[in-house]
Amino acid sequence: MIILAATPIGNLGDASRRLVDLLESATVVAAEDTRMTQRLCAALGIENRPRLIAFHDHNEKQKAGELVELAREQDVVVLSDAGMPTVSDPGYGLVAAAAAAGVEVTAVPGPSAVLTALAVSGLPTDRFAFEGFVPRKPGERARFFGSLAGERRTLVFFEAPTRVGQTLADMARAFGGARSASVSRELTKLHEETARGTLDELVAWAADGVRGELVIVVAGAEEREVSPDDALAQVRVLVDGGARLKDAAREVAAATGLSSRDLYQAALAAR
Repeated sequence: MIILAATPIGNLGDASRRLVDLLESATVVAAEDTRMTQRLCAALGIENRPRLIAFHDHNEKQKAGELVELAREQDVVVLSDAGMPTVSDPGYGLVAAAAAAGVEVTAVPGPSAVLTALAVSGLPTDRFAFEGFVPRKPGERARFFGSLAGERRTLVFFEAPTRVGQTLADMARAFGGARSASVSRELTKLHEETARGTLDELVAWAADGVRGELVIVVAGAEEREVSPDDALAQVRVLVDGGARLKDAAREVAAATGLSSRDLYQAALAAR
């Protein structure tokens, strides 16, 4: 059996009794970082010394088959550095391979940065979409945000502290500076903080730099008819990000119900 086990995202007190019991009896642990796992076990007072197998983004494809075969004979515990494996961490490929091979997969649930940040954001939680890490390259980032501008679900993102200011500014440009959002940092840790406000306000908040692990939560687009001017602005965002004008007009038209031809012609005339 493959056992996906969630680990603390900061506060060791969030380690569940099930996680401790599991690590005390495990014989094989596939870990994103074996040194982190050793430190976790030491901090939790676990004396068991299971076989540790490095299992990360760079070797997941090569290791998945080996771990699936091991799991036919004994339980294989899968750990990421923090939170639940497979959520922006290694594990998806392994679960898919195990399912295809008929090997059972289960999970020991626990802390999640995505759900924790969403819960404290003050934004709607009934429908949300986790979008993972924001693209680093400016063009990819612009296309990424442009494609989400009309999304009505609450959006959750991961971002590095060194890029959060620019990311918030890009979000304000693509979604509108008045869109509500929150930034949570150091969740469950001593210096935990959640800043809430409009995207424009959060750009100002981040101007002097932000430290720590970050999760950005952004309100979904309001249900309203998109004006041609707003739609044209979305087309420009996509084009600025490197999209072909025809493709940008077609994408925005699909999201807004406006005419792709009219958007294309308007964008040409505005050049």
